[in-house]
Amino acid sequence: MKAVVSTVSEAAVTVAGETVGAVEGPALLALVGVGREDSPEAWETIARKIAELRLFSHPDEGWDGSRDYSATDIGASVLVVSQFTLMGATTKGRRPSWAQAAPGEEAEPIIEKIVDYLRGRDLHVETGRFGAMMRVRSVNEGPYTVIIEK
Repeated sequence: MKAVVSTVSEAAVTVAGETVGAVEGPALLALVGVGREDSPEAWETIARKIAELRLFSHPDEGWDGSRDYSATDIGASVLVVSQFTLMGATTKGRRPSWAQAAPGEEAEPIIEKIVDYLRGRDLHVETGRFGAMMRVRSVNEGPYTVIIEK
């Protein structure tokens, strides 16, 4: 399982011209890929790190070069977008292999567990639409982006 997490001032997902999820900063955009061979507890680690990694400066203190606060600490919003392409293998040839990505019927409930966990941490969470062709727009702050792997 992988997540690419960015601090954003705003982010939105549209499907067929309709906005299905949007957040304003301070916020996180979390692109999450589920793998075929992920351990049963992998989703918990990813969800906890999205909630607890210190990725923010305090919004009332301005930028001082430090990142001492988590989404949970400051009540940041989170936009979670399922993205199987994060599991693409690019070691051979010019066409990525998606063989390591979990099939939709396995991945969707895991993404839902992550969303439920984050909401259980009192975070405002928006989502994309699982399996849809989505247009994701974001304004990164920093830019500050990390990759979480489990």
